[in-house]
Order: sequence, then structure tokens, then C-alpha cells
Amino acid sequence: MKFIITYIDFYVLVIMALALDSCESDRNKRGYNYLPDMTHSLAYETYAPNPIFEDGKTAQSPVEGTIPRHIIPYQYPNTSEGLKLAGLELRNPVESSMENLLRGKNVYNIFCANCHGFNGKGDGNLYASGKYPSEPPSLISTNMINKPDGEFYHIITSGSAIMGSFASIIKPEDRWKIILYLKEELSKGDVNQTY
Repeated sequence: MKFIITYIDFYVLVIMALALDSCESDRNKRGYNYLPDMTHSLAYETYAPNPIFEDGKTAQSPVEGTIPRHIIPYQYPNTSEGLKLAGLELRNPVESSMENLLRGKNVYNIFCANCHGFNGKGDGNLYASGKYPSEPPSLISTNMINKPDGEFYHIITSGSAIMGSFASIIKPEDRWKIILYLKEELSKGDVNQTY
């Protein structure tokens, strides 16, 4: 029986020999590096110095005036005039449904109940524990329930008095669902209602 090595067999043997030779039993050694451009990135890392830009930073600020995709800037200023204007012009686009009410309740319990309380009376854990300097307003008082939805939205988005803005952590649609929950369930005392 003759043993004939073809060119293909020869190249397969060479590749297998190189592969075995590049294996290293010591895990602290990398072995041979055949493609260094795949191991070491040629691009600058995000926070690494960069000699190409004037300020020497790789991570550059967005161009002034640009708006991230899918983001609509909030057009009302954080003033009393902006609050009134938002109350006059903004309408809740979310329809009343069990799904939206449940989502509103969940988001309220996560972000609002800690200050305003699960029942909306302003008796949340932060105030009750003495860690909050002033009592949050009751969200179920007649004065608050009669406020236009746009004013609630403006307050959640821009903040009011000592309450900060929640625009960065509550999505716009969820803000409307919180307002829906406040007006349709919380104001009626249906806090424990299950859906």
C-alpha cells in the first residue's frame, strides 16, 4: 500500500501542525498571534486620549442643536407660564384601558409612591421616615384632580418646587399612563383594585 501525499493533504498537515504549535498549556500565555489586527483594535477606545481632535478626547459631544432619533424635545419652559400653557395645550393621548391603567399603576408605584404614597395622600416612605424636608402634596385632593392633564405632564417632565424632573427616567407614554391612573383610579380610592 503506497502512501501518497497530495498537495491538499500537505497543506492540511501544515495547518494542523501550526494549530497544535500555537496551543499553549499555560493559560497565562496567549500563544502565537497570527492576526494581530484582530486582537488589538486599531480604533481609539471611547475614553482614551485622541490626538486627532483639538480637545484630545475620543468621545466627542454631539453637534450643538442635534436631537437624538425618536426624541421630541419638550417645548414648554419650566416656568409658571410654561405650566399654564402646557395645561391648556396638552391632552392625554393614552386611551383608558385596563392595560394602560395597570401600567400607570406600576410606574406610579415605582417612581411616585415613595414620596406621594401608594394612596396618593403625600404620606410616602421618604416623608414618613423624616428624610424628606417637606410634605409632598396630596395627589387626590380636589385641587389636584381638577388640574388639567397637561399640567401634571409638565410637572413630571420639568419638575416643580423641590420635586425634580423625571423626564430622563420615565418615558413620555408612561407619564401619560401615570396621569390616567391618578385621575381614574387613585382619585377614587381604588388603590388596591386588581386587574
